[in-house]
Amino acid sequence: MESKRFAVPRAEDMRALGAVVARRMRGGEVILLSGPLGAGKTTFAQGFGAGLGIDELIVSPTFTIARELTGTFADGRPARLIHVDAYRLGGVDYAPGQDSVDRLLDELESLGLDEELEDVDERAVVLMEWGEQMAAALADERLDVVLERPAERHGTADGAALTSDGVRYATLTGVGARWDGFLDDFDFDPRR
Repeated sequence: MESKRFAVPRAEDMRALGAVVARRMRGGEVILLSGPLGAGKTTFAQGFGAGLGIDELIVSPTFTIARELTGTFADGRPARLIHVDAYRLGGVDYAPGQDSVDRLLDELESLGLDEELEDVDERAVVLMEWGEQMAAALADERLDVVLERPAERHGTADGAALTSDGVRYATLTGVGARWDGFLDDFDFDPRR
């Protein structure tokens, strides 16, 4: 697995990074976005949508769990973006003998998302926020996008607290054969 890490100083840079990634999609991909609250997951998703030519406002689908939007791949083919927010999935109400992965898979099945993730349509891309806790159960082949936001020292014994100020970092990691070579010529410089 190859990874690349990029500094992303402003919200517009996070959108630009999302757009650059989206323009490299061909269909059938799964992208998992992870990071703490306020790290830029939805901002990245907005840029990703713009990179697919989606005109609709992209917001975090926390209460709807998933939204389907239409756009266009870079080669002009129609594209479907399935934007999922997994924050509320995989709760703590387990049936006897059920583990968290089984619970998650049951929830995904009840929403019809299990099939989307197992065999992504070649005209679609799945972009999932908060998918890190279930990555192995969701997709053997995926692009992991881990967003970090800075911590600020407050002079307390607790150490550092997350802050909304400062540079974010995005680490892209291709998992599985589909992503071999994806990052070889991938470059992002927010100053350009």
